[in-house]
Amino acid sequence: MGRELAKISVVLSFYNEQSVLPELLQRLRAVFATLIANKDVGSYELIFVNDNSTDESEKYLRSELEKGDIVLINMSRNFGVSECVMAGMAQASGDALIYMDSDLQDPPEVIPRLVDAWRKDQDAEVVFTTRTRREGEHWLKLLITKIGYRFINSISEIELQVDSGDFKLLSRRVVDYLLQLKEDKPYIRGLVSWVGFKQVQVFYERSARFDGPENTKMPVFSKRVLYYWLDRALISFSDAPLKLMLFFGFGLSGMSLLYIVVIFVQKILDLSVPGWAAIMSAILLLSGVQMMMLGFIGLYVGAIFREGKQRPQYIVKEVVSK
Repeated sequence: MGRELAKISVVLSFYNEQSVLPELLQRLRAVFATLIANKDVGSYELIFVNDNSTDESEKYLRSELEKGDIVLINMSRNFGVSECVMAGMAQASGDALIYMDSDLQDPPEVIPRLVDAWRKDQDAEVVFTTRTRREGEHWLKLLITKIGYRFINSISEIELQVDSGDFKLLSRRVVDYLLQLKEDKPYIRGLVSWVGFKQVQVFYERSARFDGPENTKMPVFSKRVLYYWLDRALISFSDAPLKLMLFFGFGLSGMSLLYIVVIFVQKILDLSVPGWAAIMSAILLLSGVQMMMLGFIGLYVGAIFREGKQRPQYIVKEVVSK
């Protein structure tokens, strides 16, 4: 089957979204009803990956299974968004796959534009979205996000599109390649760029979270977000911190040699003055630098340690469908 009347899989990871799921499901079904009526797609499936929710989200989705368009994947515990998306990809059977957030910040009504861009460009394997506006988000978060994207691009081997998040259409070919990558703590946004192929762009306005920004699962100033960037975005695609430590070490060594020469000259000229404060400052500075360097090395060693154990990325408790 070609791109005409293709089957589209939509993967949605969720955790405690019982207040959002009814609206999300209603809008998704309306979008695909129109796409099928217009013969833009042949069929679809909605793959909801439950990241061990503790509310009534699973119960609601089970009540909707009889309509035949839902696949519910229950994880054995809370693994995180990226791992859940990978689990959804492994289950998907579509000719193309769209993955998106389940909080309705990514409007389902943008999906036809993704499908249209993919169908019109037969060489395109990825359709990514770029946000022209982000409602309901604090200016400081937007600034930090922009800086983060540019920083990763400046030091890594991949190119992340600024203001382009996890709302993409992937061809079957790209999905199959992504499923071959078994690395621990996958950074899907980076992996999609890493696999290459032609990627086309669609612009859209991102909505505010449906049940209010105060219910976000990823506040920008949180340990979860910090660890996400350190463990996935930073060290997965760049060894720049290690190279920076090397150059910094060379610089400190050169300054130390010069200072030794200065001390030697002062000794000869009988100009040396004992200075406890200067000595302690130098010791504290060097100790801090060493601890920072060890911290960076520790991140990479930790990643090697996790990869060496070869644990699976996730564990699925059950897959439920009609």
